[in-house]
Amino acid sequence: MSLLSVEDLVQTFPVAGSRALVRAVNGVSFTLARGETLALVGESGSGKTTIGRCLLGLITPSGGRIVFNGMEMGGKRSVRSPEIRGKLQLVFQEPSESLDPRMRLHEIIEEPLRALGLDRLERERLVKEAARRVGLPEWLLTSYPAEISMGLQQRVGIARAIVSKPEIIVLDEPTSALDPTARAEIIDLLIRLQRELGTAYLFISHDLSAVRQLSHRLAVLYLGMIVEQGESAALFSQPGHPYTVGLLSSVLLPNPKIKRLTQLKLAGEIPSPIDLPKACFLAGRCPLAEERCRAVMPPVETVAPGHIVRCYRTDEVMRMEQAVDYFGQFQAESDRILGAGVPRDMR
Repeated sequence: MSLLSVEDLVQTFPVAGSRALVRAVNGVSFTLARGETLALVGESGSGKTTIGRCLLGLITPSGGRIVFNGMEMGGKRSVRSPEIRGKLQLVFQEPSESLDPRMRLHEIIEEPLRALGLDRLERERLVKEAARRVGLPEWLLTSYPAEISMGLQQRVGIARAIVSKPEIIVLDEPTSALDPTARAEIIDLLIRLQRELGTAYLFISHDLSAVRQLSHRLAVLYLGMIVEQGESAALFSQPGHPYTVGLLSSVLLPNPKIKRLTQLKLAGEIPSPIDLPKACFLAGRCPLAEERCRAVMPPVETVAPGHIVRCYRTDEVMRMEQAVDYFGQFQAESDRILGAGVPRDMR
């Protein structure tokens, strides 16, 4: 049984002053196993963060079903219910904005434990353990967030997330605000923590090089719909949807001498989430689009075990892109640049 199961999740938001609705999430389904990392990727506005907020109960879904550890979420059961409290946590994108500037670091890390009814000595023990795991020295815990670097602030955010021993952590762009060295350190830290604690991650990001290093499986979102999902290695080496190809080919390469080999290039404007097409959302931008793409929404097809694609022309896409290993071309160069100065015991 999966630790988390999301079925046909829908989220709409009303538009002020009208009856129109923004369709932020459109029938998203996925599962997450214990100790696994599933990455949600897509452009800004694709619904990644909204899905994470639905899982955490920060917003109430308009439709669909969320099942955590065999328990259906919603109604009277939420992340605040006694049987679930502390089992789902969140690491925010901007640590400087998500840490209370009036609280000392040990108070910030301790905060999730106060709702669990633990005594002071047990809370103190768990705070020190979490700080040690993320590489924060004990003497630093009396500091305020403004007195430490952004990279250390994110370690505090991670310590706060793991202190209650959660089963799932939603990572909402946890490396986007960091410099390259701190980014590499945080990625290595997250990999090590998952290995030690067995925590599952839902990794929300547009940083595909971080996704490649951290994730086991990948779900590609376009306008609130999953258009491709499968093992990360498979999607990076041979994508089956034109939008996935477009995302991968947009990554900035660390070496300008490396040539891009893709034959697919997207053009045009993204449709409005208020007035989405009745058929394929990408048809107006896709060079392979044909009449049926504009008439009927493509069904979800399984192209390999665990690899699904929502496209009529997946076979052509995979044939065109079979020689393109987007990250194999420059992963060693990227690792060399991003890993410079990172201690071996942090990897």
